[in-house]
This record gives sequence, structure tokens and C-alpha cells, in this order.
Amino acid sequence: MGSSYSSSRAEKILDDLTLESVADYIKSGKCQNIITMIGAGMSTAAGIPDFRSPGSGLYDNLGKYNLPFPQAMFEIHYFKRHPEPFYDIARQLIDREYKPTKAHCFIKLLSDKGLLLRNYSQNVDGLEIQAGLPDKLNVEAHGTIRTSTCMKCKAAYSMGEMREKLLDGGEGVPTCDKKEGCLGLIKPDVVLFGEALPRRYAQYSNSDMGRCDLLIIMGTSLQVYPFCGLPHYTQPSCPRLLINLMKVGQDPDVPSGWFIRKMMGIKDPGLDFDSSHAYRDVFVQTTCDAGVEKLASLLGWTDELNKLTAEVKPMTWS
Repeated sequence: MGSSYSSSRAEKILDDLTLESVADYIKSGKCQNIITMIGAGMSTAAGIPDFRSPGSGLYDNLGKYNLPFPQAMFEIHYFKRHPEPFYDIARQLIDREYKPTKAHCFIKLLSDKGLLLRNYSQNVDGLEIQAGLPDKLNVEAHGTIRTSTCMKCKAAYSMGEMREKLLDGGEGVPTCDKKEGCLGLIKPDVVLFGEALPRRYAQYSNSDMGRCDLLIIMGTSLQVYPFCGLPHYTQPSCPRLLINLMKVGQDPDVPSGWFIRKMMGIKDPGLDFDSSHAYRDVFVQTTCDAGVEKLASLLGWTDELNKLTAEVKPMTWS
């Protein structure tokens, strides 16, 4: 992906940097290729903990595992040597049902109205699919927990099969029994640090971001490359809406971000909400659900969103 960023020649599309202006833009009919980017904050309302929230995030509750550093549990090299902490967390997550949130249903509503070009998710829970979003419109950048694969013989395991092994197999690690004598480690098809992103990510992101005419970012810290680099590849005129508890994606927010951007040939300095040059980035400080409720109200979609949310079924992990 290359960047054609040039703020001096950028067309200003929004009348002002407010949610009301974003809604007016959507209603104008000129906005036909919306891309959504979602992170762990999207699923916290469903009861799934995120990583970085003080006190409740996964990284703040890993003390008992004596990890060398919090992210080690999600690194492929550490996982191969010490998979037990990863599976302990997995057991806690799959031993209950989760229902897609109002924000997940809002993405489905965008799809129903023919406005969604693609959804890019950092999450592995698949709640956007459970909400009814077609697979073809979804890119799970960090993989999915809905399927698993034996690391030795590559046998495929469904969510139900993996759940049975995790919950009925005691506290041990799940091993493969599909091929006689295999006993390979079964790993959920999530992307751990040190692994390549799914092929679909590069397949679609290379072309999608240049076509995007509105980027909606929800519930992410925008700190993990290459996912957090996606906003840089939108056209200079493309409005970008952040619905989040805090501002993220600005130049100082990503450690070594400037160096990575230089190596990747990215000229866009990041999201800009506050400078005198800000012209396209809108920040709404609230939860994902509250943000989409307000946007849906401005668009006249409240009844449709409420109907979708009421009808959606919980993820059963079967």
C-alpha cells in the first residue's frame, strides 16, 4: 500500500467536525463506501474483557501466570513453550454466552443499507458475524476463535469441538485426536504476535482503503501495527470518525509510530482532532453503543437498530 496523502490539496467534505456533520454526509447520498474498524472496546458491552483497561483489562489480571511481560501469553514463541495460560483464559471466555452489542448491530445495519464496503476487526470473537454481517464484508485481521487447527497435522476443529476439549478435558492443553498418534497442539485460528496476518487482510485492505469515503473507528487503542496503520491509507479527503473513550491514533499515541510510517512510506501524520489544520477527523468520546445510538438517531435509524439488537441471538460456542 502506498500513501498519496497531501493535506494542502485535500477537499473538505464535512461542514464541521461533529457527529451531526457526519450524519448529514451519510444522508447526502455521497457516502457509499463506509469502512468500519473495531477493537476490543466494541465487545466489552457483551462481557468480553479488553486488554488495556485499568483494573478490568486482561493485561491487568495476569499476575498469577508469572509472565515475563503481559503480551507474552499472546506471542507465538511463548505459546509453543507455555500454552497453559492461553488456554486458561480461553476456558474463561468460552464458558458463557455472549450477545452481539448494539454497535455490532449498527455495522450489520450499514450492510443492510448497502453502505458498508468492509468491516476490519481486531477482535477474534466473531460477534459481528453473529449479528448477521456477511463473511464477505468482514476481515478478521487477528483471526478468529470460531475455528481451530492442529499445529502438527493441520486437522481442522470446529468451535464446538474445541469447546468440548477445553471444558471437558480438565486443565490440560487440547491435543489432536483426528489422526492416530498425532497428539499435536490444537491452536485456535487467532493471530498471535509473531504470526502473519490472514491473507484476506492484505487481499482487501490494499484496495479498500483507497475506495473508502467514510472511516468509522470504534473501541480500539490503535496501537498494534499493521492494523493501526489502516487510517493512514484513506484518501486525504476521507472523513474519519472515532467513537472511543479516549482520543487515539494521533501522532504521539503509537510507540515508534513515526519510524514505522517512514519505513512504510506513509506521509499521513495520523488522526488530527485538535490542531488548527484539522479538517476531517471527528472524535466522539463515549462507548461504542452510546455512539452508534446517537448516530442512528441523527440518521433516523433508531427503530431499525433497536429491532436488529432485539432479534440478534447470543453466540453459543457450539
